[in-house]
Amino acid sequence: MRPLESLRLSWRSIRGHRLRSGLTTLGVIIGVAAVIAFVALGASLQAGIIGDISPDDQRNLYGWAADPDTEGGPLAGAQFVFTQDDMDGVSELDEVEAAYGYATIEAQSVTYGGETQLQGDGLVAAGPSYIRDTSLADGRQFEMGANETVINAATAEQFEENVSVGDELEVQTATGGAETLTVVGITETSEGLSPFEGFEAAPRIYVPTDPFYERQAVGPAAGQDGEDAEAEDGGALFLAIVVEAPTADQDDIDTTRDAAIAYLESDESDASAFLGDDLAVTLQTSTELLQQLEDVLGLLQNFIVGIAAISLVVGSIGIANIMLVSVTERTREIGIMKAVGAQNRDVLGLFLAESVILGVIGAVLGTILGVAAAALGAWYIDLPLVYPLEYVALAIAVGIIVGVASGLYPAWRAARTDPIDALRYE
Repeated sequence: MRPLESLRLSWRSIRGHRLRSGLTTLGVIIGVAAVIAFVALGASLQAGIIGDISPDDQRNLYGWAADPDTEGGPLAGAQFVFTQDDMDGVSELDEVEAAYGYATIEAQSVTYGGETQLQGDGLVAAGPSYIRDTSLADGRQFEMGANETVINAATAEQFEENVSVGDELEVQTATGGAETLTVVGITETSEGLSPFEGFEAAPRIYVPTDPFYERQAVGPAAGQDGEDAEAEDGGALFLAIVVEAPTADQDDIDTTRDAAIAYLESDESDASAFLGDDLAVTLQTSTELLQQLEDVLGLLQNFIVGIAAISLVVGSIGIANIMLVSVTERTREIGIMKAVGAQNRDVLGLFLAESVILGVIGAVLGTILGVAAAALGAWYIDLPLVYPLEYVALAIAVGIIVGVASGLYPAWRAARTDPIDALRYE
C-alpha cells in the first residue's frame, strides 16, 4: 500500500471519530504545552534577571566577611568588619578602580512639599560611582561629603507633585534624626542597582556614606545597631563593600578580586583584626551572585517540567488504548484488507500512521498553546519573552515519538490478525 493511501485511510478513520480522537490527543496537548510554557517562562525569568545587570555593573565586585561555610545569598552571615580606612587602602591599589562601603539605613519617612510618605529600608548609602551615569535619567551622581541624594523614579513619582532635580527632601531616620537632602539626580528606572538591593522595583534614596552612614552608625542616637557598627577608634564599620575593577574583562576582575582580598586579610587593614580564623572575605560579581539564583531556578524548572512530562506519558497511554480499541472495532476491515492482498506491513503502516498523526496533532496544538501561555505569562509578569527554540523542535519530535511508541503494539497486533478469524468476527 502506498504511503499516501495509508495516510488518507488513517485520516478518514480519525475524522470518523472526532470526539474520541480529540480526547485522545488532549493528554499530549497538555503535556507539550506545559513543558514549553514552563521552559519559556524559566528562560524569560533568567533573561530578565541577567538583563538587569548593566555593562557597567559587570565590573563591580560585591564583598562581605562571613564564615566560609555559611550558605545563602549575598550578605548571608556577614559581619561588620570594614572601616573607611580599609576602603581607602583598597582604592589605592593599582589593580582597583574604586572602592567604597555599602549600607542600608533604616528610614521612617520622607517628606516633600508638605507631603509625607513611609520609606522603610529604601535609604541606601554608597559611593558616588555606585550610581552609574548610564542609569541616570536626569542630573548627576552625588558627591562624597555633601548633603546630596540621587533618587529613583518610584521615589520621584510617589508624591502628588513629582520631585525634580534641585528639590529638597526631608528624611526621618529610624534613629530619630532628620536629614535634609538636595536631589541632584534621578535614575531611569525603579529597580535596584545591585544584588545587594535586589532588582525589584521600590522607592529608593541613594546618599553618600560620608556623612550619612557614619553619622547614623556612630551618632548619639545610633542605638544598638549603631554600636554594632562602630570601630574601636569611633569610626563606622561597614557590613558590605563594593570594589570596582578597571574593566569588565574577566582577567581584570580576577586580578582586582585577588588584590583586594589579599589586602583586606593582611595586617595592613583594620578588617584583619576582626576576621580572625572564623571569617573570610568574599568578593563576587553580579553575575556570580545571580548564578546561585539561576541554579535554584533551573532545579525548580526541571522539577516542574518533569511533572508536566507525566502528561505526555498519560497521553501516550491514551493513544495506545484508543488504537487497541480501534483494532478491535476494525477486525473485519482488517480481514477484508488481507483477503484482497494486503500484506502485514500494509496493515502495520496503516495503524502506525494513525497513531503518528494523533501524536503530531497533539504536539502541534500543544506547541501553539504553550507558546501562547508563555507569552501571556511573560506579559503579565513583565518579563522579556524568550523562546528556547530547541524545546519547540523537541516538542514536535516528542509528539512523533509518542505516536510511534504508542502505536507500535496495536499496529503489530493488527498486522498479526488471522484473516479467516477476522472475516468471521462479528
